[in-house]
Amino acid sequence: MSASNTRYSREEFSRRGNEIYDRDIRPTLRPEDEYQFIAIDIESGSYEIGPDDFAVTERLLARHSDAQIWLTRDGQFAAYRIGGRLAFGGTE
Repeated sequence: MSASNTRYSREEFSRRGNEIYDRDIRPTLRPEDEYQFIAIDIESGSYEIGPDDFAVTERLLARHSDAQIWLTRDGQFAAYRIGGRLAFGGTE
């Protein structure tokens, strides 16, 4: 696998990925897709869904070797959370 060069700012990358997810992918998801990883090529709109983040990105790269991949997870705000837990109400 060769590393592709990022051609977009972080903001544009995020905007495109979220737009494709909301417009094209979310309406087609089934209940059994909850918590699945979704790798999206922000240029072509192609995507792969599955339980393994590495596998979905590899399948997408096999189809589009220069894909600009936005990774998300259905039912989650982000694919991963780094650090502690979320605190609500201002106290922990």
